[in-house]
Amino acid sequence: MKIEQIYTGCLAQGAYYIESNGEVAIIDPLRETQQYVDKANKENAKIKYIFETHFHADFVSGHVDLAKKTGATIIFGPGATTEYDIHEAEDNETFRLGNVTIKVLHTPGHTLESTTFLLIDENGKNHAIFSGDTLFLGDVGRPDLAIKSDLTKEDLAGMLYESLRNKIMPLEDDVIVYPAHGAGSACGKNLSKETVGVLGEQKQTNYALREDMTKEEFVEEVLDGIPPPPQYFAKNAMMNKSGYDNFETVLQKGDVALSAEDFEITANQEDALVLDVRNEKDFVNGHIPNSIFIGIHGGFAPWVGALITDLKQPILLVTPQGKEKETVTRLSRVGYDNTLGYLDGGIEAWKKSGRDIETIESITAEEFSKHYKSSNINTLDVRKEGEYKAEHLDGDNVQHFALDFINDNMNAIDNHKTYYMHCAGGYRSVIAASILKARGFDKLIDIAGGFDAIKKTDLPTTNFICPSRL
Repeated sequence: MKIEQIYTGCLAQGAYYIESNGEVAIIDPLRETQQYVDKANKENAKIKYIFETHFHADFVSGHVDLAKKTGATIIFGPGATTEYDIHEAEDNETFRLGNVTIKVLHTPGHTLESTTFLLIDENGKNHAIFSGDTLFLGDVGRPDLAIKSDLTKEDLAGMLYESLRNKIMPLEDDVIVYPAHGAGSACGKNLSKETVGVLGEQKQTNYALREDMTKEEFVEEVLDGIPPPPQYFAKNAMMNKSGYDNFETVLQKGDVALSAEDFEITANQEDALVLDVRNEKDFVNGHIPNSIFIGIHGGFAPWVGALITDLKQPILLVTPQGKEKETVTRLSRVGYDNTLGYLDGGIEAWKKSGRDIETIESITAEEFSKHYKSSNINTLDVRKEGEYKAEHLDGDNVQHFALDFINDNMNAIDNHKTYYMHCAGGYRSVIAASILKARGFDKLIDIAGGFDAIKKTDLPTTNFICPSRL
């Protein structure tokens, strides 16, 4: 028996390759599926099953394409209905894979069809669970993502409580836990940076598995502090439910080199969004007018999903050299399949063509400190709410303006005012500045290094203290 976790940091997502005696199962595959086919071929094995723990909301899974390539059966848990062929498994149903067995444990709560897959080894011993978003290391899945359900998040949280206690917690302490996500995923609140653990440790350390916890306490704790889901979650879940375009076709359409002239013509004719994925420092120093920055080196796909509201939006790319195909691939992972090409030769080709370039003013934290002390300046803190509450600049003109909700909160700022902007380290503030600049806000100054750099100056900071925890 062979188990391999194939982890993708940008999505904080784990897919799984399980092989026994020449037969393979893939659990929660990524959109680009050739890697699984190649791996099986290298081992002279055949992909027999594709198990989906639920309809994923944070990425588009590769199950449909992989089934077409290999003839493997797609297996969902009870209650899953799709517009393509699947095997809807029954609770406790088993599937033979070589010398091992995979057992279906229906664990609704994160979503109604959420299922944990229990791997039973050659000797009949419970070996591992592939828990999807039912159980993470350090947390459990958020219970507010059910598609078109009349159930409330409180109802789903109650289901999750029962699933954990009736299906997961009775299993042996040495059972390995392979979750669908780790730290950085928006599918939970406090996920561990570890991506593999054992159930006994989770019973001891995971707040949601406390033995003395009542259902009411569980519901309250699991729902406490959950932010609204990113706007693309429901759209990705529907793509996973209804199907999608072939990945190779999407890649072929997007991996097209365009001259500066053709790039500009296409942008105008197709009303395309110009997405610049270079480093934030490069973007600040020179970019195509009205282009949006989301750097590929950061949390690229989740930020694209949170900020670009139309999955069908035509997109043109400005990328570092050699990152063109990777960028198209990573966009497709979250359902953005309408990439039309990239600027051949990058920003230097645009400059050589004589076309306009714009910049964003950027200053150091030390320079900002001098401005802050000498005048009544306006500052935008674009970090998440939890970061802002933990510690932020102390001042009457410091405004929390979370990047997550920038599209909904444009009217909260004045385009006649000058704003100094920061995040934690400099990545998100440039994203925010690029979006505001494209919307007509032209008095923006980015603080390089963000709040991490600001804290090294002598500027005063403050925080929100929860009285109940004093």
